[in-house]
Amino acid sequence: MLKTALVFVLVAGGIVGYLAWQKSRPQPFIVSGYVEADEIRVGSRIGGRVANVYVEEGDTTKKGDSIYDLDPFDLREELARAGAQAAAAKAEHDRFKTGFRPEEIEQARARRDLAHATLDKLVAGPRPQEIAIAREELNVAKATLDLAESEYARLERLRESQQAAPTEFDAAVRARKEALANVARAEQRVALLEEGTRKEEIAEAKAHLAEAEEAVKLVEAGYRAEDVAQAEARLQAARAQTDSIKVQIAELAVLSPCDCVVEAIDLRPGDLVAENAPGTALLDLSRTWVRAYVPESRIGQIKLDQRVPLRIISMSDQTLTGRISFIAREAEFTPRNVQTPEERSKQVFRIKVRLEAGQTAPRVGMSADLLIDESAPPS
Repeated sequence: MLKTALVFVLVAGGIVGYLAWQKSRPQPFIVSGYVEADEIRVGSRIGGRVANVYVEEGDTTKKGDSIYDLDPFDLREELARAGAQAAAAKAEHDRFKTGFRPEEIEQARARRDLAHATLDKLVAGPRPQEIAIAREELNVAKATLDLAESEYARLERLRESQQAAPTEFDAAVRARKEALANVARAEQRVALLEEGTRKEEIAEAKAHLAEAEEAVKLVEAGYRAEDVAQAEARLQAARAQTDSIKVQIAELAVLSPCDCVVEAIDLRPGDLVAENAPGTALLDLSRTWVRAYVPESRIGQIKLDQRVPLRIISMSDQTLTGRISFIAREAEFTPRNVQTPEERSKQVFRIKVRLEAGQTAPRVGMSADLLIDESAPPS
């Protein structure tokens, strides 16, 4: 009986000692989380009707592969119209920048020379030869008048003696009047030539010459800088419109931005897609990490860039390595899906442990345990 009691005491003492040792033993620092990857939601900035879909969920894509494309509608016609407007704007800009043609400049110079010659002619006035001719014409008119006067006087005497016919006398009267008028006209012409050009005509000729000279300066100087700048602005606006339409046409094809896996796509030819609306979700498996939560009491045991072993439960407990790339600055309450040895009511800090390259990549969503106790300090 005594022997049995002694054995019982020894066993009970062993159990109590083991429990006390387990309680005093430091708990391993293991944090559970899930494997995640960068999700890229791609789409078109213009929207429209889906023309073709080239992938399905689960497909792998290379950078630049086509995901789907949209019907161009009238974008190609708009591009042609914008290109024609840009060509017209360029032609106008070139015309303003080049200036007037040589033929236009020579034409302006010829008009200036003509105005200058006209002014010189008016300033010089009639030539002496013209005045001499006018005086000779006056003398001829006077001689004709003398002859008409003498004939008139002769016929008037004969008419008094009724020896002259009435018609003959009337002709002499008309000849005398005509000779008087010719003399008066010749005298006026001589006086006009001797007086010279009118001041008003010279002033008018000077004004025409000044206008012609300014016209020459204008065509020689070319178009105003403001006109050239305005034409250049119209050209730049037309080119910008063309480039904008080209960008819109490029947006018709939705391409993969990286080597990815198609996570979700729910498009078929004929579907309408709104502008700036993501139509496909891609996962970039080259950037995978484990999202986990560290209790507030343990946050001092981790640092950025710390190398941490992690065990992927679904991969036969395979151990991989990663580095802590993010530690939240603000605490939060423990999410329901996080399992740690700490009490769930305590606050935690979210961390990211990015998997190092060159390892077998786990699938997104797999569970992983972060073995913080076995981690190495930042290198």
